[in-house]
Formats: sequence, structure tokens, C-alpha cells
Amino acid sequence: MDLATGIGLVAGIGTLIGVIMLDGGNFGTYFDSKGFVLVICGTVASTMIRFPLATMIQGLPIGVRYAFQMKSETPRDLIDEFSRIAEVVRQSGPIALENVQTENTFLAQGLRYIADGYDKEFIRETLEKDRDNFLQRVDAGQKIYRQMGDAAPAWGMIGTILGIVIMLANMNDPAKLGPAMSIALLTTLYGALIANLFCLPIADKLQLKFEDEDVSRSMIIDGILQIRDSRSPAIVREMLVAYLPDQHREAYAAEA
Repeated sequence: MDLATGIGLVAGIGTLIGVIMLDGGNFGTYFDSKGFVLVICGTVASTMIRFPLATMIQGLPIGVRYAFQMKSETPRDLIDEFSRIAEVVRQSGPIALENVQTENTFLAQGLRYIADGYDKEFIRETLEKDRDNFLQRVDAGQKIYRQMGDAAPAWGMIGTILGIVIMLANMNDPAKLGPAMSIALLTTLYGALIANLFCLPIADKLQLKFEDEDVSRSMIIDGILQIRDSRSPAIVREMLVAYLPDQHREAYAAEA
């Protein structure tokens, strides 16, 4: 689980609850069913207009999943892993990869292709297609949550306008002014909360996931192809070091 997501959500919700408690703890004052339904349904509706239903069904769970599961190997971890795997192949041959254990399912898939003796071009095309399809799903999820983050405040403003219109249309009836003003203000609050506490942070997390997976899966493909060509551990390591940021290469070389 990604602790930053959990801590951030708890901190954000806790701050909101704390402010309400300091104001007397009357949570009912801050809830308006009509305004809440307007913002939620409006946000979902505008998102459905922009994206196909299949994309939404696929993208929404991806956002929730990777917002809390950001674990991925760093480039340095992958370099060390490939150095170990290349040493196994050098000593025992490709067939020994059948007994190599790894938690990375994408890497395990590539190792299985080598152990089964698949052609190099087949391995390249299959892994690249798998990588591109995965990144496309993550990118679709990121776009969906970003759209929802953009739409929620807009629907909050729509609710504000509707509340003001209702209030102005009932100036002669003081009993209706309070509920109308409540809709006007609370819809803006709901839209801002949904966008800035949930949707936009999840969209940014998915963008980070996209970038991390793009680098790590590209590294894995290159490493798998090098091992398929029976490159030495040193050559595999030197080739993959190119994926490290410039400021980390010298430090890694010194440690190695």
C-alpha cells in the first residue's frame, strides 16, 4: 500500500472534520442532498459524455487500485535483478530460467519466453504490445480522473448559480432563502472537495504510475533481449545503467 495516499486522505478528511467540530460539530449544516446529488451525478454524466462506457468501467478501478498500490521496482533494483539473472544464464544456460523466481510478473513472462526458446522478434513484439496495452489502460484511467477533477468544480458552480436563481425567485418568502443559499454554497464546497481531495490527486498518482511503468517495462524488455542474446552480466548491466538519471550513474558505478 502507498502510505502517502492513505496519510493524505486521512489528513484531508481529518482537517475537514476538525474544522466542523470547532464550529460546533453540526455536520447536518454541511450536508445538502440536492446539492450533493447535483455535483456527483453531473460530474459522472459529463465524464460519460467524454469517454466510452467501456473505458470508464476499465479506468475507474485502475485509479483506485494504483492510488493505494504504487509499488514498483526502481531502475537500480532491476539492474541488480538482471545482473543476477544474466549470471544464472551464463553458468547454467537459458533452461535454468525456469527455476528463477521473481515477483515482477512482466519480467517473469519474459524469462519464460527465453526458457521456452521463443524467437527474439516474437519476444520483443509480444512484450512491447503488453507494455503498450498496460500503459494505455493506465493513461485512460488518468484521463478519466482528471476529467472528473475538472468537471466537479464546474458542476459546483452550476449548483451555485441554480441556488442564487432560486433565492432571487423567492425573495418574498424568507423560508426559502436559507435552503437556496445552502445549495448555492455547498455545491461549490462539494465540487472543490471531490476535485482536490480525490480525483485530481488520483490522476496525478496514475500519471506517476504511467511514467514509472514506462521506464521499468522498457528496461525489462531491453534486459530480456540482452539475456536472450546470451550477453554477459557486465554488458547487460552497462546497457541498463543508461536508464539511470545522470546524477545516479556515478553513485551506482561506485557501489558496483
